[in-house]
Amino acid sequence: MTTVIDAPAAPDLDAVRELFTRLAAVVDEVSPAPVLVDRMIALVAVRNSVEAALAATELAFARRRAADSAAEVDPERLERSIGAEIGLANRASPTVGRNRMRTARDLHDGLGHVRGLFSAGELDGYRVSIVAGGTAHLDAGQRAEVDRRLAGHDIARLGPARLRSLVAALAAEVAPEKFRQRCLAARAGRRVTLRQAADGMVDLRAHLPVEQGVACYAALRRAFDAVQVDSEPLTRSRGQVMADTFVERVTGRVTAEHVDVQVQVVVPLEALLDEDSPLPAEVAGFGPIPVGFLARARGRRLLRRLLTVRGTVVGGDSRARCFPAGLADLIRARDRHRCTAPYCDAPARQIDHVVRAAEGGPTGFDNGRAVCEWHNQLREQPGWWVEPTAEGTRTTTPTGHTYLHRTEPLHDRGRSG
Repeated sequence: MTTVIDAPAAPDLDAVRELFTRLAAVVDEVSPAPVLVDRMIALVAVRNSVEAALAATELAFARRRAADSAAEVDPERLERSIGAEIGLANRASPTVGRNRMRTARDLHDGLGHVRGLFSAGELDGYRVSIVAGGTAHLDAGQRAEVDRRLAGHDIARLGPARLRSLVAALAAEVAPEKFRQRCLAARAGRRVTLRQAADGMVDLRAHLPVEQGVACYAALRRAFDAVQVDSEPLTRSRGQVMADTFVERVTGRVTAEHVDVQVQVVVPLEALLDEDSPLPAEVAGFGPIPVGFLARARGRRLLRRLLTVRGTVVGGDSRARCFPAGLADLIRARDRHRCTAPYCDAPARQIDHVVRAAEGGPTGFDNGRAVCEWHNQLREQPGWWVEPTAEGTRTTTPTGHTYLHRTEPLHDRGRSG
């Protein structure tokens, strides 16, 4: 049975947008501070209500697209396609779009109290996603029971951590066996990931069962305690000692500074010719660093330098259907090792032909683009189209909307001339 969402007549969204554009342009330095706080509180409530309206619209779109699709379409592929379109509309990745679609679905399937607080502006989208995520493994009836019990708490005033714990506890009480199965499935998803951080740093994250994570952290704390009682003067903070100990134990090196390095570094030719050049080098996939930064490492260093001139990496052509390793490296470097699909920031796992090889597209530098596996598969689904234009690579969705990706030159951001 299809659920019909009752909604008032759609407002003039252009007029609403114009109103908020005018509000954003107002710099009020005259009103008393209490008045400005009241305005902030009111605007936050409006923002939350707009997010609730967006969730309802996303659900309506997902249902419409599913109804318009042929019955023989694989449900998993259809969900991927719908999630990708929602992601593009949100100027975000397909993963974000898919998560928003699922949150909107569960929000309208048992979470009536939470949805009411959301629409009234009392809850923000992040807290709503915590509730929806914490009850995603439940059926509609069980989710409604958790929602009923949440009504007995002032969840609008709970912080994210407290809310997450409360939802998990209530879900465990309502469906203990499903909670156990969810925890078992989570342990199967243990992993280590690496993410770019600011200022030449990265975040290495381990997603572990709680007892293992606590044991690892306790071992690093004990390493700091041992250094504290050493006769040598302590020149590092606790965090620095723990980080260095972690690197030493994982790599097996004597000290953290002696790790072996093998990285691809994009170096602007201007920086090599002019020692006073402000242009930085760039570690592929992890952002800019000072040109001489890696020279400080004491371990064995194997650096592959790709030279650029005003942001251009020179590439080559090949007659092979698959991109050769050297050419693929150049394309990844040009695209900063990130997926070049609009609004996607996932690591580039594959090199895709902008114009398909089956349609005569060459295996060359200009016809290659770095993409994640998701987007390489998405373009093969019905209604999706990717094509080169003078401005960049244009993606067209099944609803006819277009999104443009422009390749940004390396080390040439913000410069003119």
